[in-house]
Amino acid sequence: MTIRTFVAIAISISILVSQSQAQAQKADPRDALALTELSQAMQAIASRVQPAVVQIVSSGYIPAGDGVESTGELLRLQRSGGSGVVLDATGYIVTNAHVVANAHRVQVVLTAPADAKSLHSIVKPRGNVVGAEVVGIDEETDLAVLKVEATGLPFLELGNSDDVRSGQVVLAFGSPLGLDNSVTMGVVSAVARQLRSEDRMIYIQTDASINPGNSGGPLVNTAGQVVGINTSILSQSGGSEGLGFAAPSNIVRAVYTQIRASGRVRRGAIGVYAQTITPVLAKGLGLSRDYGVVLGDVWPESPAQQAGLQRGDIILSLNSKAMENARQFDVNLYQFATGDKVRIDYQRGAETKAVEVQVIERPGGSSELALMVTPEENLIGPLGILALDLDEEVASILPTLRYNTGVVVGARAADATPGEDNFRPGDVIYSINRIPIESIRDLRATLAGMVSGDEVVAEVERGGMMRYVAMRLE
Repeated sequence: MTIRTFVAIAISISILVSQSQAQAQKADPRDALALTELSQAMQAIASRVQPAVVQIVSSGYIPAGDGVESTGELLRLQRSGGSGVVLDATGYIVTNAHVVANAHRVQVVLTAPADAKSLHSIVKPRGNVVGAEVVGIDEETDLAVLKVEATGLPFLELGNSDDVRSGQVVLAFGSPLGLDNSVTMGVVSAVARQLRSEDRMIYIQTDASINPGNSGGPLVNTAGQVVGINTSILSQSGGSEGLGFAAPSNIVRAVYTQIRASGRVRRGAIGVYAQTITPVLAKGLGLSRDYGVVLGDVWPESPAQQAGLQRGDIILSLNSKAMENARQFDVNLYQFATGDKVRIDYQRGAETKAVEVQVIERPGGSSELALMVTPEENLIGPLGILALDLDEEVASILPTLRYNTGVVVGARAADATPGEDNFRPGDVIYSINRIPIESIRDLRATLAGMVSGDEVVAEVERGGMMRYVAMRLE
C-alpha cells in the first residue's frame, strides 16, 4: 500500500467518523421520549391487569401407571398449577379445563391485598389462598369456570377478538413454572390458527413468551382487555419457542356465559354440512363463484330445512358477516347458544335470499359426560379412561345409538397415552376382544383377566359410526 493510498483511506475514515458524530449530536430527543412513553404505557397496563390475574393450584388422583397391578395402588395424587383471570368482582374466574382436570381440590391464590401497595419493598406479600368451586368445564374449548367466595375483586373485561389483527401488540400474563404474575410482550402472529384438522376450535397465535403454568392466564391488548386465554404452546424443548396459542375472547365469552348460567355449554348447530367452494367443485356444479361456502347437506327436519335452505345453496353471510370458507362458517356458528337465531344470506341460482334460522343443541355433549365422572368411581385404569354405564340419562346426551347397553367413555385419564386411535369422550364400548360389554362391571371383569402387554380390540360406536379401537395394555 502506497503512502498516498494510506492517506486517502485515513481521510475517508475521518470524514465518516465526523459525519457519524454529527448525526448523533442531531438525534431527536423526542425519540427517547417516545420510548419512555411506550415503557410507561406498558407499565400502566401491567399494573391494571395483574391484580385480576390469579394462580391456580389443583390436586387430584390419576392412574399410577408404571406397571402397577394392585387395584389398591391404581391411583396416585398429582398436583398441578396454572393461571386464571377474574371476570367478575363476585369471584368468577376463567381458566383452562386441563388446569383443573380430574381435580379433587382446587385452590386460588388471589392478588396481594390492596393495602400492600403502601409497602415500600418491591417484594410484595403473597395473596390470600382460597378454595374454589369448579362451576363447569368445557373440554371442547379447554375452558373452565371457577367460583371463589369473595367480593370486590379486581376483574378484567373481555374484548372483541374479531378486532385482533396480525402484528398487533399483546401481553401475556400468568404464572409460568409457578412464578406468579409474570408478564411478557409480543405480537399476534396469526388470528385464526387451527391446530387440528376438522376442529371447529381456532386460536390466536402469538410470540409473547408462554410457558407451562401460563395456561389459563389472559392475553390482553393495549387497552387492557382480555382478547384470549393462553392455552397451549408448540415446542420441541418444552419451553417457549414463540409459538403460543390463546382461545379467542369471543369464544371464551360464549362458554363463560353459558357455564355461569347453567353449569354447562350447549353447542349450537342448524343442521347443515358446509363445504368450501373450490374451482373444481364450482365448475362441476355450475356455481356462479369459485370461492365461498356451499351446503353439501341439509339434515331432514332440521331448523335449516324448515327455514328453506337446500343442498347446493351458496352461503353469502352469517349475521351480516361474509363467509369465505367452510371453516369460517363452522367457527362463527360454533359461538352461538341453543335458542339463538342467526340470519343466513344465501344464493340459489341467480336469486339472493335471507332467512332466520334457529340454533339447536348439537348432539354429542362430551363435556356433559366429563361432569358425570370422578376418578374414585369411574376410573378404568388399564384403558386410561373414566367410564359410565349406558343408561337413559347418558343416552339422552348422545346421538341415537345402535344398541341400548354398553359403556360410555366420559373422559380420558390425565395421563392417558395420546393418539388418534385411542378412546375419546362419547365413545360407546360394546365389546372387548369380541366379549360383549354391557356395564362397567363387565368391562372390569374382562380386563381383570389380562396383563400388561396384552392386545385389546374394542368395538366402539363413535359419532354414529362403528369402528375398532386397538391398543396394548400399559
